[in-house]
Amino acid sequence: MGHEKKVARAYLREMVLSMVVYVVLLIGAMKFGRPLPDGVLRTAILLVPMIGFFLAIWAVARHLGRIDEYQRRIMLDTFAIGSAVTAAVTFSYGFLETAGFPRLSMFAVWPIMGASWMVVCLGRWLLKR
Repeated sequence: MGHEKKVARAYLREMVLSMVVYVVLLIGAMKFGRPLPDGVLRTAILLVPMIGFFLAIWAVARHLGRIDEYQRRIMLDTFAIGSAVTAAVTFSYGFLETAGFPRLSMFAVWPIMGASWMVVCLGRWLLKR
């Protein structure tokens, strides 16, 4: 097996593991944290799923360290452009909220960012063809 396949498999394994941890902790936090009265304990329990999210960040950081410079540049460029698009969309929507549009949860930012990254990846792929 070549180096690139080993790197891709390691990344996939680490990312899947982090998402499994996230989902398990999320289910536990919702089951045990939601019924608790407001307070420090409830807040702490409801934040526990972030452990899985931080493991995902760790997986991405490790992947960036394993790939070659060209792949790293492409990946970081995609993150940067996707983040800029996310900033533009969420900032624009902030103005729309002042015009009476419904307030969005902060949970909306992550799907917007993920969609932005996918669109940038797709656009790069289409331009290369």
